[in-house]
Amino acid sequence: MCEEKKIFNIEDVDRNLVVSTTVTEPDLVWYNVRKDPFAVHGLLYDEEMGHFLRIPQSVADTVSEGVAGGLNRQTAGGRVRFKTNSRFIAIHAVMVNTKPMSHMPLTGQSGFDLYHTVEGREIYYKTFVPRRGMTEGYDSGHAVDGALCDYTINFPLYDNVKELYVGLKKDALIEAAAPYRYTTPIVYYGNSVTQGGCASRPGNSYQAILSRRLSADHINLGYSGSGKGEPQFAEYIATLPMSVFVMDYDHNAPTPEALLETHEPFYRIVREKNPTLPIVMISSSGVLLKPYLSRRRDIIRETYQHVLAAGDKNVYFVDGAEIFEGVDWDACTVDGSHPNDLGFFRYADCLEKYLRPLLS
Repeated sequence: MCEEKKIFNIEDVDRNLVVSTTVTEPDLVWYNVRKDPFAVHGLLYDEEMGHFLRIPQSVADTVSEGVAGGLNRQTAGGRVRFKTNSRFIAIHAVMVNTKPMSHMPLTGQSGFDLYHTVEGREIYYKTFVPRRGMTEGYDSGHAVDGALCDYTINFPLYDNVKELYVGLKKDALIEAAAPYRYTTPIVYYGNSVTQGGCASRPGNSYQAILSRRLSADHINLGYSGSGKGEPQFAEYIATLPMSVFVMDYDHNAPTPEALLETHEPFYRIVREKNPTLPIVMISSSGVLLKPYLSRRRDIIRETYQHVLAAGDKNVYFVDGAEIFEGVDWDACTVDGSHPNDLGFFRYADCLEKYLRPLLS
C-alpha cells in the first residue's frame, strides 16, 4: 500500500507568503468609493448592471462579443484617490473573479495595489493580495504610517468589480486628493498589452507608470484579443475629452490586411472630431522577437507618413522595435508577446519621451 504524500505548502515554512483572509483591525469605518470625497478615475458605473465599466454598455454591445460579453467589466486603468491620515487602510471588494491565467500573477489579474504621495510623487506602498480560489471578491488591509497624504488604489487589470469599499480608522480625517496636474485624460486604445497583460500588479501597467510620472489622468481602453479597430469604437473615442490619444491595437487586427483596412480609417474618425488632438500610433513591441510582424509595423508607419504628408502636424509614430531595445531586451516578456514588469517599465520609458512634451 502506497503512503499518501502531503502536498507541500510554502506558507507552512515562510510566513511572509501567508495571505490574510480577514481584516480584524478594530474601529474601522467603511466607505463606498463612489461617494465623495473619494474620486474614481478611468471607470464608469452602471447602476442597472451594478458594475464598474470602462465604456457604456450600450457602446460595448455594438463593438464585439468579447468587449460586450465580459472585457468591458474588467477594470484595467481604474483608480480611486483620496487623502487621509488613517493608520490603517483596508478594502472590501465585491467582485466576479475570472478564471486565473497561467502566465499572469493573481496580484495583477485580480489584485488592488496602494500608492501614497511623498514629496509630490506617488510611491508604491503595499498590495492588497487576493486569495487563491476566490469567486466573489476579498478583504485585505495594511497598517500605514498615519501621515496625512494622498493615496491611490489601483483596480484589478482583469477582474470585474461590482463595488469597492475602503476601511479607515474611525478617528481619521478623510478629504479629496489633490487633482492631477493634467486632468484631461490620456486615452489608450488597444490590445491585451494595453489592458495590462501580464503585469504583476495593476500599478505596473505602463499607463499607470506614466500617470504617476506625468501626474496625468488616463483611460485604459485596451481589450484583450478584442481591440480590432472597429469604426464604432473610433466613433465613441472621438467623443471623449482627451489630452492625447494613443492607438496601440496593432496585434489585435487578425491579419495585416485587416490592419490595413482599419488603421487609417480609425485615425480619421477620431481626427475629424478632434482636429488639434495629438495622436500617437504604436506598432507591436513583439517585432524584435517576431520579425514577421514587420509588415504590420510598415502599415502603421504608412498611415503615419500618409497623414503627415497630407498636413497633419500633430501625429506621431512609435516603432515597436524601440520599446524593448537595449540590454536584455529579450527579458521583457513572459511569453514572447505580453510584457513582464521590466517590459512595462520600458514601455513607459519609451512613451514618456513622446507624451511629456505633448502635455507640456
